[in-house]
Amino acid sequence: MPTISSRDFNHDVSAAKRAAEIEPVTITDHGRPSHVLITSALFDQITGRGRRVGTRLKAQGEPVDFDLPGRTIDDSRVPEL
Repeated sequence: MPTISSRDFNHDVSAAKRAAEIEPVTITDHGRPSHVLITSALFDQITGRGRRVGTRLKAQGEPVDFDLPGRTIDDSRVPEL
């Protein structure tokens, strides 16, 4: 995993973002790891945020049963031309 100092990160954020497209980048502060820069896609993959609600509920292992109201069209909201 590449490492970049917080000073270098502040001077060239774009370079750090390009490196994070390939793999996570560790950002150090006074020589100690302080943050990790990852892509949004990798974050979604790690946290499961990219999955649909039904998929996340199904992953919990408990069946979920609920009724959704029917969809209707409200003609009163059609604009006059």
